[in-house]
Amino acid sequence: MRYYARMIASPDIRRHEGKWHAACLALVICMLVTVAAPAAETIADGLIASAESGWPQWRGPRRDGISDEKGLLGAWPKGGPSLRWKFDGLGIGWSSPIVVGDRVYITGDVNEDLVLWALDHEGRVQWRARHGAAWTGSYPGSRASCAYSGGRLYLLNAHGRLACFDAADGTEIWATDVLKRFNAENITWAMSECLLVDGPRVIVTPGGKNALVAALDKQTGETVWTTPPIEDELASYSSPLLFAHAGRRIIANCSSRHGFGVDADTGELLWTVPLSNRYLVNVAMPIYGSGSVFYVTSYAEDGRRYRLMADGRGITVQHLWTAPIDTVTGSGVLVDGVLYISGYQKAKWWLAFDWETGTMKYEHKGLRTGAAIYADGRLYVLDERGAAALLKPAPDGFETTGQFQLTSERVRDAWAHPVLLDGRLYLRYHDTLWCYDVKRPE
Repeated sequence: MRYYARMIASPDIRRHEGKWHAACLALVICMLVTVAAPAAETIADGLIASAESGWPQWRGPRRDGISDEKGLLGAWPKGGPSLRWKFDGLGIGWSSPIVVGDRVYITGDVNEDLVLWALDHEGRVQWRARHGAAWTGSYPGSRASCAYSGGRLYLLNAHGRLACFDAADGTEIWATDVLKRFNAENITWAMSECLLVDGPRVIVTPGGKNALVAALDKQTGETVWTTPPIEDELASYSSPLLFAHAGRRIIANCSSRHGFGVDADTGELLWTVPLSNRYLVNVAMPIYGSGSVFYVTSYAEDGRRYRLMADGRGITVQHLWTAPIDTVTGSGVLVDGVLYISGYQKAKWWLAFDWETGTMKYEHKGLRTGAAIYADGRLYVLDERGAAALLKPAPDGFETTGQFQLTSERVRDAWAHPVLLDGRLYLRYHDTLWCYDVKRPE
């Protein structure tokens, strides 16, 4: 490349006009190849974080349920941490908020509409926007959380309508029906995917006859690439995870009968593993760690870890272990070689597994199945009965350092995932969003 650059700059170039044109062409080609070629050696294995600050997508910057915050309360007073504010009137739903800049974005089904709300940091409404119809079928309510990128919000509704909104005022910029576009059908309990924004693309899993996965241009909604369909496969209720492995950027997710991985830049299907039950319900998103992926479902397949192996042509998977866990709504959190996760039927409480061996280290029966995030040495848990708890993992068990009841109602569907940013813990149960102060005093 330097040779061609020097040739173009040569004072004798006029005497070699033909060579000059060839040098220009060669230089352009070299530049394009340099820009387009994947620098495999520069891509470190691991989760790929959003380019946005804050809590811009479901389960946080890396979609792993882990917050990097420090200086948080090590224990809660009786009755829980201090309540900063709460907002009533969200509507029915299980979506979690995202938090970016001075805004909190969250969805809820209000009467006949799916509503996208923008609140400020005192819980005051800044705007609201309609995103198609509410879901009135089995288990009515909003499903997915939105994702933020470059001043815009991306959200999939229960009927397969994917839309892009201006985050400043809620104006709809574009929308498309991904079920119609990719010849797919809705699923029993409705489309629930929390979208992934990957650079210039937004990733969705229609599970249709025309595409298993699709990447859309986030500016226009046009199709960039698709993953060929798997015969008779549908979407399920899981959400994608983005990570790098062996020099490739990879998206892992679940469909109705499989766990799978695709190349994030081309859509090429890299692997599938069986993950099927009689309800075709795969909810817990995959977990990546130490060059391997963990998939889990209920009713049929226990949690399984697979090693990813690059073979020069692609990536294959090798089963490492199976653990007696059947998570549904909560997924899990992997921290320092320990997988913290809750069960559903076999063990409807919280467990800790050794990531290397799949051996159960200990369990905690004081809380039911639910979702958790991790920050500053603690797990922030919301179980399905509305119990919020602060758990300190130790070598031989969990220490409960705080617990309170989020709602006085007798509930079994507190399924929204906790969110933690800037010392504030956000918990949602259907119509209400609570914001608690969990920062340690100076």
